[in-house]
Amino acid sequence: MAPLRVISQRVAPRMLAVASRPQVRGMATEKQLFNQIQSTKNIKKITSSMKMVSAAKLKGDENRLKQAISFNKWTGVLSSDPVVIGDDGVTFEELPQKTLIVPFTSDKGLCGGVNSFVSRTVRDAAKKLADQGKECDIVVMGDKGRSQMARTVGDKIKRSATEIVTPGTFALASGLAAEILAADAKEYDAVMIVYNTFVNAAVYKQAYKIITPLKAETPEGDDVLGNYEFEPSEKVEALEDMYEFMLASQLYHSFMDGACSEQSSRMTAMENASKNAGELIDSLTLQYNRARQARITTELIEIISGASAIDN
Repeated sequence: MAPLRVISQRVAPRMLAVASRPQVRGMATEKQLFNQIQSTKNIKKITSSMKMVSAAKLKGDENRLKQAISFNKWTGVLSSDPVVIGDDGVTFEELPQKTLIVPFTSDKGLCGGVNSFVSRTVRDAAKKLADQGKECDIVVMGDKGRSQMARTVGDKIKRSATEIVTPGTFALASGLAAEILAADAKEYDAVMIVYNTFVNAAVYKQAYKIITPLKAETPEGDDVLGNYEFEPSEKVEALEDMYEFMLASQLYHSFMDGACSEQSSRMTAMENASKNAGELIDSLTLQYNRARQARITTELIEIISGASAIDN
């Protein structure tokens, strides 16, 4: 047993020294470089195809957005104009005491910062409202937004709608409005819709709308829809129905606007991915050619050296 103990004592320090020695990665072989080039080419084909698909979908979404803008014009009389969020941000001081925030995000990824920007706006709004002593709850549209906001404002999320069918229709927007109303939207002083507004194929911005419930009289004492005649017992019910229809119309416009922004951002992201894949292919091809040339040169030197040794 003594010799074994001595051997183990001698071997253990050597094993520790080998284990603690930093590992050095060797250069990639020709086969590894070739396989990496082929896989990168396949990725480039996929991203190029996704770019073309997004470009085709963007054209259809732009047509639907034009129709939604025309359809939603009537709501400008009863609600405020959308507020575009600039680089300096906003204070959200115009929001009332209790607000229901409805952010529009996507169910799919690979679309740049579309979802991250909306999530950041919602987090900023929740923080500023809390600092102002106001309350807010959230109803999330889209799976990506739900997963992002659950980490920071998860306690404020009351409902979420995922796997939303695309392309959107007014019937779908009406279903989303029913989902929001099921979250007791009438008990809030206002509903704030946060979404991405489409500018062009390369630019989109974040915006929000504030929709307040319709009441018989405004806080200033003005009569709502004073140009129309209502039965005294029917005006309140008519205003409630009008509020539900206005909410569905605003959701329809926001959904179409966000869909255009999503497709334009995905098209740009896939274009950048294809460009990066092409640059990576060029770099790997250069490494592959250098490795191949070094191997051929080494083989030629060995052949020449062997022939010289035989002659001598």
